[in-house]
Amino acid sequence: MLIADDLDKLLDILPDFVKNPLDKHPNKKLLIEIVMDLGRRPEARFPDGPQYLSKVNVSWHDLDFCIKKIPRFSGDNRSGIECTLHRISSIKNRKGNIIGLTFRVGRAIFGTVSIIRDLLYNNKSILLLGKPGVGKTTAIREITRVLADEMEKRVVIIDTSNEIAGDGDIPHPAIGRARRMQVTRPELQHQVMIEAVENHMPEVIIIDEIGTELEALAARTIAERGVQLVGTAHGNYLESVIKNPTLSDLIGGIQYVTLGDDEAKRRGSQKSILERKATPAFQVAIEIHKRDSWIIHEKVDQTVDLILQGSVLSLQRRKINQYGSIIIESETSDSVEFNSYGNMAYIHKSRVIKQSNLLISPKQNQNIINSLNNASIRSFSSIKSTNSKLSRDIIHNSYNLIKLYVYGINIQQIETTINTLNLSISLTRDISKANYILALRSHIKQNCKVRQIAKSNHIIIYTIHNNNINNVIRALKQMQHLHTFSYSSWYQLCQYKSLVELDALFEVRCAIEKIVLFHKESVELLSYSTIINNLQCKLIKMYNLKYSNSLNNGYRILIIYPT
Repeated sequence: MLIADDLDKLLDILPDFVKNPLDKHPNKKLLIEIVMDLGRRPEARFPDGPQYLSKVNVSWHDLDFCIKKIPRFSGDNRSGIECTLHRISSIKNRKGNIIGLTFRVGRAIFGTVSIIRDLLYNNKSILLLGKPGVGKTTAIREITRVLADEMEKRVVIIDTSNEIAGDGDIPHPAIGRARRMQVTRPELQHQVMIEAVENHMPEVIIIDEIGTELEALAARTIAERGVQLVGTAHGNYLESVIKNPTLSDLIGGIQYVTLGDDEAKRRGSQKSILERKATPAFQVAIEIHKRDSWIIHEKVDQTVDLILQGSVLSLQRRKINQYGSIIIESETSDSVEFNSYGNMAYIHKSRVIKQSNLLISPKQNQNIINSLNNASIRSFSSIKSTNSKLSRDIIHNSYNLIKLYVYGINIQQIETTINTLNLSISLTRDISKANYILALRSHIKQNCKVRQIAKSNHIIIYTIHNNNINNVIRALKQMQHLHTFSYSSWYQLCQYKSLVELDALFEVRCAIEKIVLFHKESVELLSYSTIINNLQCKLIKMYNLKYSNSLNNGYRILIIYPT
């Protein structure tokens, strides 16, 4: 990545006892901001924490020295340096005198949006979420340049504090050919947004820090006119935007609905529920938790619906590794539950329950079969790993023991039956770790959340009419027979195979279980040699699926079709 920060222009404003330590600092390029408060030591903030720059306290003279080199502060107590991206904010006392300064380093980082470049070509509106300082403005600046220069779109920036395109009348080169409209006062941002659409015919509007109800309403109006939006808002998760009454309109808003008896029974829910009010103004939402790790919601409307229903979410995480390549991983997450007033009833302590990682190493001494069930297909170009060393002992241990979750049945009765029959079944209280669910039919019908968790985790549910011991024994024996048959066959197929062959088999199994069976879509696999190709076909036959196997220009083309 290419970084342009004009750091020297910012350091020239500072007094020598602050400037000199920063000039010699080894992590100068990672500097986030500098803080100068009256009567305190100057402080520099880096990603790994703050550091004092001097033993000398900041005086009135030092603050005046800086202020004289800074243009006039606007109504929101912000200023900048002309032709740079730096932002300078002031803290005033009750008399209006400046007693503190925050120098925020602005950088143009070229290459940051490679992680979502494919989404920019879909012409969908994108909302970036994240806490302050995580890199939202840097990302939106690079998105602006890509849309304006590489995709040659008419882009207009609504620059409230001159933070995207820099201070001064001439915009910073980092935004490319995009045009910039400055906002005289922050409370007028929504008016400038509408003015940009009416007067300048943009194809894309860029908005930083949507924070008021009027701005959210203006964003919805712009979206309804067919203009693509790219904006940022404060909030770590999409759930926090739903909770925020000011910003909830950005993702469709929520409303309180009372269902009839028949409809509530059909849905398996309460009569009073929360539903999405309208179509979201932003079709894609991106949560930026770290600079190199983003969570993508490609269908905001569906995600919001699942959150309001309390369902388990399937999340897409994109990372940039040390070599610059992009890794796409799948995660599942507990939804936040909402009460009847639209507020969060609780926030889960740990958002991620399971994480798929197809780059398997010996350190991941876990149930390899369960990890396959938890995995989701990435792009097949990255599915083959050079460090995927697989222990056959792990496979051997994984198919012997069944993990069973019991719902609505006396757990002591089930445990006694398992011990009496000496079955290879272990009871678990964590439904996400179960291979099977055994439940009373009347109970499971009324609990849609258990069914949704089972569906998202591909867990088979066995139901019985009552607690009759014969029904329990029949169900336990049936699931053990099915489990032993399928996993023993898988184990036998994987025995004495090379790492390349195992990679190819894992690719087939992931493709079948996560795309062909789950999404009912066909999949074309990577090309392998004839021997490995025949091994893959053998595994496909075990699933009783149709496939085509042809030779084209010396390459094997193997396509699996859904039933």
